[in-house]
Amino acid sequence: MDEIVRGLIKRFKTNDPFAIAEGLNIKIWYCDLGNNTRGLYYRKLRRRFIVINSDLSDPWKKFVCAHELAHDRLHPGISRFFLDEQSFFNAGKYERQANQFAVKLLTADSESEPGETREQLLRRCSIPAELHKYL
Repeated sequence: MDEIVRGLIKRFKTNDPFAIAEGLNIKIWYCDLGNNTRGLYYRKLRRRFIVINSDLSDPWKKFVCAHELAHDRLHPGISRFFLDEQSFFNAGKYERQANQFAVKLLTADSESEPGETREQLLRRCSIPAELHKYL
C-alpha cells in the first residue's frame, strides 16, 4: 500500500486525490446519496467513476475521494460503498484498507511538527476525527 501511495504521488506530483483521480481518468460526480452513504466507486464499460455525496463538508469530500481512489488502486474490479459506521453494513477488510490508504495519501506530504500529536497532525491534514484510528 505504501508503494502505491508513493508511486501515485511521484507520478502526479501531488497527494490531492481529486488531481490524482483526474490524472487516472476517473470521473468524479457529486449527488445526494442520502444519509448513510458518503461515496461509492464503480466501473462500467471500462470507465471508472467516483460518486461523492454532495451534502458532505469539504474535508469529508476529500477523504471520500481518497477512500474511493483506494478501491480503484487496491481492489480493481470490485465496486464498494463507503457507508456510515452507524449503518448495519460491516465495513470489512476492503473498507479498512481503503481508509488506511486514504489517511496515508492525505498525510504523505505532512510531517509532525515539534510537539504535535498524531491527532493534531491528522486535523491539520483535514482528516475527520472519526478516522484518526487509521494512521
